[in-house]
Amino acid sequence: MEVYFYDVVDKLALGNAKVCYTLPELLSIADIITLHVDGRASNKNIISSAEFDLMKPGVIFLNLSRGHIVDIPALTENIKSGKIRGCAIDVFPHEPKNNQETFESELRGLPNTLLSPHIGGSTEEAQENIAHYVPSKMIDYVNIGGSYNSVNFPNLQLPELRKAHRLIHIHRNVPGILAKINNSLAANNINILGQYLKTNETIGYVITDVDTKYDRSVIQELKEIPDTIKSRTLY
Repeated sequence: MEVYFYDVVDKLALGNAKVCYTLPELLSIADIITLHVDGRASNKNIISSAEFDLMKPGVIFLNLSRGHIVDIPALTENIKSGKIRGCAIDVFPHEPKNNQETFESELRGLPNTLLSPHIGGSTEEAQENIAHYVPSKMIDYVNIGGSYNSVNFPNLQLPELRKAHRLIHIHRNVPGILAKINNSLAANNINILGQYLKTNETIGYVITDVDTKYDRSVIQELKEIPDTIKSRTLY
C-alpha cells in the first residue's frame, strides 16, 4: 500500500508514507481516505461537496475522528451516486445521549455503509493502556511541567530540565502577563535560559528556565502578579 498524508502542521514522513502539501492534492490521488483531526470549531465541514468532488470515483471513505467535520448531506449524496464505493463512520454530529434516545442519521440504510459507535477506547486493551498513560502524563506535569495532550489546559511539550530552575506560571489569559513576568526577572538580574508560552481561551501557561543563582524573592513577586492562578518552582 502506498500511504499519503496531509497535515496543517509540517510533519516528517515516516516509513513508506509520502507527504502531500495540500488537501486537494491528497484527495485527488487517494483510493482510501481516512480522517484524523480534532473537534475544534474551525474543523466543521472540512470535508464537504467541494472536497468530495475532488475525490476519485469509487473511493473508500472513513471518518473515525469527529462527527461534525464531515458534511453529512454531501456524504449521503456521494454514497447514493456511487462516487463513494464504501463508507465507514463511527462518529456523528448528533448522537444519542442514552439508550432511550433513537439514533437518527441520513446514513442509516445506505448501501456499502458501516455505522458503529465510537467505543474503541472502551476495550480492555485500551483501558489498560490508558491506565498507564494518564499517570505518566500527570507525573510529567508534576516533575517537569509538561502538559502535552491535556484536554482543558494549554499544551506544552518541554525539554528535560538540566542545571537550571524551572519557574512555572499559570495565569488568566489577559494581555501583558508575559511582559510582567519578564520585567520582574530582568529587575532581579535573572538570566533566562529558555521560555515557553501556550494559551487557550481562558488560561495562559508560561515556563521559564533560569540560572540556579538568583534572588529567591522573585518567586514571591511572580505569585503577586495580577491575574496569577498558580506559580511554582521546579528544581
